[in-house]
Amino acid sequence: MTETKRATKKTATEGFTAEEKAAMKEAAAERKRQAKSGDKREAGEKDVRAKIDEMDGHDRAIAAGLHAVVTEHAAQLAPRTWYGMPAYANADGKVVCFFQAATKFGSRYATLGFQDAAQLDDGDLWPASFAVLAWTPEVEARVVELVKRAAR
Repeated sequence: MTETKRATKKTATEGFTAEEKAAMKEAAAERKRQAKSGDKREAGEKDVRAKIDEMDGHDRAIAAGLHAVVTEHAAQLAPRTWYGMPAYANADGKVVCFFQAATKFGSRYATLGFQDAAQLDDGDLWPASFAVLAWTPEVEARVVELVKRAAR
């Protein structure tokens, strides 16, 4: 087992991993910054771009692709950070979709996730998150479809 994977493993008695604790601290700091911000959309855009710029390789390409898709196809969603990762919220401030870098928790894939504010309902069962390995034209087309549905 690699050191990265070992660092994220825990037992029921160990509590939160260092990565989980860092994400919670980041979320608290985000809430404070967002509460102080005059222009939340502009501040959110700045925060999201800064987080994307901090990412490496595939994570950066996927996050940048998602950001471009949301900006073009669901401009009504406001960019913001959520637990230190790019996210997009509706007019009520509820996160509709988010990106989680593979490196965030030492995962082998990045995650595109949708919260309950997303309008993806499809009967009694539908996916709420997707593993993403690379940003390809096929992935982009699928993400455009999902983001449009989620943001309606």
